[in-house]
Amino acid sequence: MKASRMAWLMALVAVGAAATAAMAQAPGTTPAPTPAAPATAAAPASSRIAFIDVQRVLARSVAGVAAREQLEREKAGMQKEMDTKRQELEKLRDELEKRGPLMTPDARREKQDAFERSRRDAARLADDFQKELEKKEQALLQKVLQEVSTVIDRIGKERGYYLIVEKRGGAVLYAAADADLTEEIIRAYDRESAKGKK
Repeated sequence: MKASRMAWLMALVAVGAAATAAMAQAPGTTPAPTPAAPATAAAPASSRIAFIDVQRVLARSVAGVAAREQLEREKAGMQKEMDTKRQELEKLRDELEKRGPLMTPDARREKQDAFERSRRDAARLADDFQKELEKKEQALLQKVLQEVSTVIDRIGKERGYYLIVEKRGGAVLYAAADADLTEEIIRAYDRESAKGKK
């Protein structure tokens, strides 16, 4: 997820750089607002750069919460299966400890081998579950981030921003509270998600 988010942020920075270059070609002039955006929607010249906190969007937007809940359900199912495997291992171990001394060497070795196979299978299964969960998390969060990026693009154009950066990945050292678009992005994203479901 980090690599794709970085690519997304780099695209945002590139858009901002292009806008800055366009301003530099015509010093002393301010670009006219785009015809599609109403004059009242344009941001004042002193606040043409804003930021959002993507982690907050993922944590608080309806789609972000739904994605996390889905992951938790997947995780709970995997945990249930792992608990069953653990109980089977404990049963085998108890049987070895209690009945092992009474078994023939061959029978004890066979039981010990069965226990070791089960233990390796359980470890492999846990590793597979972890990888599967990470893959699903990446896919779900990537989907949310792609949807959010279109909302950010639209609001950036409507409000006349030159640049919108991600607060954490963009290394923002200072940001005025009124430059934070996160809550507006969450509200807009929730509205668009609700429309999409209808």
